Amino acid sequence: MSGKLRVGIVYGGRSGEHQVSLATAFSVLSNFDYSKYEIVPFYITKSGEWRTGGLLLEPPKSQQQLLLAEQEQLSQETAVAAMLNRSVEVSKVEEGSSSKAKALDVFFPLLHGTFGEDGTIQGLFEMAGIPYVGAGVLASAVGMDKLVMKKLFAQEGLPQCIFRGFTRTEWEKDQTFYILEIETALGYPCFVKPANLGSSVGVSKAKNREELIEAVQLAFRYDRKVVVEEFVDAREIEVSVLGNEEPIASVPGEIVSSNDFYDYKAKYIDGKSSMIIPAELTPEQTEQVRELALRAFKAIDGSGLCRADFFLRRQDGAILINEVNTLPGFTPYSMYPLLWKESGKPYRELLDDLIRLAIERFESRQQLEYNFEL
Repeated sequence: MSGKLRVGIVYGGRSGEHQVSLATAFSVLSNFDYSKYEIVPFYITKSGEWRTGGLLLEPPKSQQQLLLAEQEQLSQETAVAAMLNRSVEVSKVEEGSSSKAKALDVFFPLLHGTFGEDGTIQGLFEMAGIPYVGAGVLASAVGMDKLVMKKLFAQEGLPQCIFRGFTRTEWEKDQTFYILEIETALGYPCFVKPANLGSSVGVSKAKNREELIEAVQLAFRYDRKVVVEEFVDAREIEVSVLGNEEPIASVPGEIVSSNDFYDYKAKYIDGKSSMIIPAELTPEQTEQVRELALRAFKAIDGSGLCRADFFLRRQDGAILINEVNTLPGFTPYSMYPLLWKESGKPYRELLDDLIRLAIERFESRQQLEYNFEL
């Protein structure tokens, strides 16, 4: 064997961000340094079926090549068992030949949203004792749950906009109370979001009571918890974070949305939103937003990577943390890698760093004792 690291790429998934995950996977696999890595793709269908494909020794020529798994038709049980055993049957690129793969060295999950970014698959990797790229179980879960995240930010003293949150049961039990609470504390317009989702799926801007009720019902289609936030007339600033115990922050960038707010259409469909990199900020604002990004990363016990999103309020110049994303978009045109490119770290080098950080964190955790005997 060549001595290359063998990386398991997991993509697709059951969430509403399935298509986003495919775009991310294609970009990542197209930019790996194949002189260093051998890739084993794991595709998860929209229904949750696991499939795996042939060993990739060179970049895929199209996104369709990522779906090698569909040709092989491996069962969910086979793929999961193979992953947990840290070895998989793969086909060589040469037609008609096959070999047993060595143990995977690291997993690189590229699953956006539910069942991929929320700590679930991270827990699977932890149980299996396999290094993996990105945030751990706790940080992933907190980073996905906006309500818990905001409560944690409040505990850490991070400035943020006014918000309220509730479960479906609480809303159905006392809808009038929550409506009046929102109208009194936040006013209109306000933003309504599922607590656990990304890419602005299920997010609405409510301008009156009728729209608020409709927005809450829409959000409950995607999660059992809903977050409602005050409207802030602000610029949208983002910072990329990279590292484990000693993270570093990129230059800030700014999102200028093509829509009323930066929703799914503005992010992925119309192509009219723009990014300003680096953001036009004063040196003091730049330093402050980078410091807040690192504080937010540490507040959730982050590792590997995250993107921290902020509001720069036009009224008084206050910088407010909006949220962190522990698995941000990762195409070459996504904000996370573009911010690092502007900071002097190109895409391919970024992939190398993320794999290195994953292995370093795993090796560090191996020093801990999990058994106790008298």
